[in-house]
Amino acid sequence: MTTSARLRDRRVQLARRATASKTVRGSLVSVAGLVGGPVTNQAGDDVGRVVDVVARLYGTDPYPPVTGLVVRVGRRSAFLQVDTVEQVNAGQVRLRTARMDLREYERRPGEVLLARDVLDHQLVDVDGIQVTRAADLYLAPLAERIVLVGVDVSLPTLLRRLGPRRWQARPTPERVLDWQAVAPFAEHATEGPAQVHLRGTRSSLHQLRPADLADVLEDLGRAERQQLLAWLEPGHAADALEEMEPGELENLLREAGPAYAARMLGEMEPDEAVDALRDLGAGERETLLDLMAPAQAAGLRGLLARPEDTAGGAMTTRLVTALREDTVAQVRGQLAEQAEHRTEIDAVAVVDADSRLIADIPLFHLTVAEDTTTMGDVVDWLAQFGTQVVVGPDTPVNEVADHLLASRASSLLVVDEKERPLGRMLADDILDALLPERGRRHFRRFLQ
Repeated sequence: MTTSARLRDRRVQLARRATASKTVRGSLVSVAGLVGGPVTNQAGDDVGRVVDVVARLYGTDPYPPVTGLVVRVGRRSAFLQVDTVEQVNAGQVRLRTARMDLREYERRPGEVLLARDVLDHQLVDVDGIQVTRAADLYLAPLAERIVLVGVDVSLPTLLRRLGPRRWQARPTPERVLDWQAVAPFAEHATEGPAQVHLRGTRSSLHQLRPADLADVLEDLGRAERQQLLAWLEPGHAADALEEMEPGELENLLREAGPAYAARMLGEMEPDEAVDALRDLGAGERETLLDLMAPAQAAGLRGLLARPEDTAGGAMTTRLVTALREDTVAQVRGQLAEQAEHRTEIDAVAVVDADSRLIADIPLFHLTVAEDTTTMGDVVDWLAQFGTQVVVGPDTPVNEVADHLLASRASSLLVVDEKERPLGRMLADDILDALLPERGRRHFRRFLQ
């Protein structure tokens, strides 16, 4: 999809949101103003006070339907089904029946108390890509139901709630975020029943860039951060972790627990996982390595054994290799299988039968070559431009940087004494090693 098409699709989505309707915006009811308000019967007599509003937050509906109210009647907190409610106005509720079930309210799976669980709690503004707090929540009638349509995150609204009660019930539609634009965290009803599906706003989190998700994770509280990670696919979560500040990532790994931390490190690129492991204590490091697959742990231990200011200690071991007789089409197939690691692969190492390096082919040359061209033909054509620069695992990072600048390449292969590829030093790996306070994570965010 082209950029213009995406923008048109985005405008259509925004126009379809409930809060884009003047009718909906004119009928908003403040949850903050509703709590503590009177509940009256058909005759207008007070029968209780609103304690909270119950909604099914994590269903398939784009706007969560209100299922009932928790009402204080005498000393009891009773539950009123939404079908017993005639009208919900600013600061008050009127019932359509005089009959009430006065049994004490007990939360059912999937139910969320909006005032208790969402109001004043953290949520993610998916459109603005930031963590904020719900200063107020707004209900509105929609398709013959009362639904949660929006959230207000403005400071003036928070101050409004501190004023007289007649102010508290006044909605401010000009400050409302549509509910589809936020991802909430309700700690008491996160999972809901087994049939609950991923909400659209959660799905949109998967579309955020890793650097944006990293910013969100750093701003969330501990419980909300763990909840967000649980919503993400492991690979997407690992990409976000790679973009986090070292100190924040260290805290996250510790609070997540060894099993989850080991899993995330296993999903991360090797060089990024090693950076994270180096920030942990020796005991913590060994605990996590012991929980990984043996081959994976062995590879990370090998990188950890080398000084971090050398090529062998800062390189990524993510490589794509090919033989001279392989065709360009076959190599492209290998690259397609490694698409999730695209940021770590900018060239293909051509090796002989003994795995010794013949040449390092930048991806550009594979994009312009014919499918039937062999890698040997590409190697022979590039030979006219001179020999390629490689470095050893013990080469200091500052020397690697000099070689990289001189060669005008975007990465350099790291080879052993027998010229067998061990890994690759990418430009951002070098920045990360030479400028740790402004290294890879900052660099990638800057580029994005």
